[in-house]
Amino acid sequence: MNKYLLIIILLSIGTHFAFFGNPNQTVFDEVHFGKFISGYYTHEYYFDIHPPLGKLMIAGFAKIFNFKPEFSFANIGEKFPDNKYLALRFLPSLAGTLLPIVIFLLALQLKFTPQGAFVVGLLVAVENALIVQTHYILMDGFLLLFGFLTLLFYFKSRSEILNTKYLILASIFGGLTISIKWTGLTFLALPFLIEVFYLSRGILPIGRMPLLKLLKFGQLVFYFAVIPLVIYFLVFALHFSLLTKPGSGDAFMNPDFQNENIFNKFTELNIQMYQSNQRLTATHPYSSQWYSWPFMTRPIFYWISENSRIYLLGNPIIWWASTLAVILLLLKNLKFKILNLKLNTAGILLGGYFLNLLPFIGIKRVMFLYHYLTGLIFAILILVYLIEKQEHSRKIFIGLAIASAVAFVYFAPLTYGLPLNSKAYEARVWLPSWR
Repeated sequence: MNKYLLIIILLSIGTHFAFFGNPNQTVFDEVHFGKFISGYYTHEYYFDIHPPLGKLMIAGFAKIFNFKPEFSFANIGEKFPDNKYLALRFLPSLAGTLLPIVIFLLALQLKFTPQGAFVVGLLVAVENALIVQTHYILMDGFLLLFGFLTLLFYFKSRSEILNTKYLILASIFGGLTISIKWTGLTFLALPFLIEVFYLSRGILPIGRMPLLKLLKFGQLVFYFAVIPLVIYFLVFALHFSLLTKPGSGDAFMNPDFQNENIFNKFTELNIQMYQSNQRLTATHPYSSQWYSWPFMTRPIFYWISENSRIYLLGNPIIWWASTLAVILLLLKNLKFKILNLKLNTAGILLGGYFLNLLPFIGIKRVMFLYHYLTGLIFAILILVYLIEKQEHSRKIFIGLAIASAVAFVYFAPLTYGLPLNSKAYEARVWLPSWR
């Protein structure tokens, strides 16, 4: 196992820190997050529809390198005046680097073979879209890292008969996850629902449970709701303590917002975040609907400059093979187990996959392919899980790994913003909807 882990570590460092800092211009939503991070230096209040932890982390790290809010982050493609922007991109890249390692360890907890867990980690390390989304000043790397750490520690606690130490760690990382984006709630919902399933299987409705089972349910609420919400509140408390001056965000709040008690500020801001999410009606040429994400029909241009482009485009081998695996496992479970519900590895992986699509089904605001990245990782786990069941799994793993590595290299220029002539670029646009 140690050799597998070492290979994944070295590979992940290579793929996530290759061409680090390229381009030395703002890319995609860096124009928003750069402004938010700068707010912690100027102390001017800003408003964002997402919780503040990711921005706080980057701002704190950048302070070590004497970062100053001297750049406007006004437009995509605007050149940075010096190299201090690298401090802003470092933590997201580090999160992306650590993610394949966490997924490898999670696969082992889910009883994958060491070889299977290795392939899972390898595929996550060479998945082009995951690299793009963690290469710049964006928040999803933190969301994925903290979220899957939540699941890792939860399943580790189950393997040691609900070890309290690991449950507390799962709770803490769950709180950190929802402090990045609200969609992180699914990482808390999955273990909570698993525990409720075990608790309620074959017993009376919860209102008539024996005292011991009610106490157990109370523990679940404590670990998967109370502790995470306390962490979530503390993150906002730090956020408010740093943004003490008037700023652009005041327009979203009531006139007395800055003078409220902290609990009132916390409540008002979260209500306003929810309402602002609901009010978003703007369209975008690269938006896509949730049901199209598994087929990667609409990637996103993040940056364009002459013959160079950065494109949120996944590794087609990994993406489409994992989608096929989800369909096959779903059909298999619907056919044989719909009347005999079992909570095995297959059920957990399918539950995690669809639980992470569920929040987006009813959302009317503009959505993008990167909203699928959590589901993609569950799909990769499902792909390897199914291959492990095959007679010639080792040969399939070797073929999949080689094909995925070749596809990674082939699409790497669009991942890292490297020059491509028009003919080479057109050769990589496989579908009309990719334009």
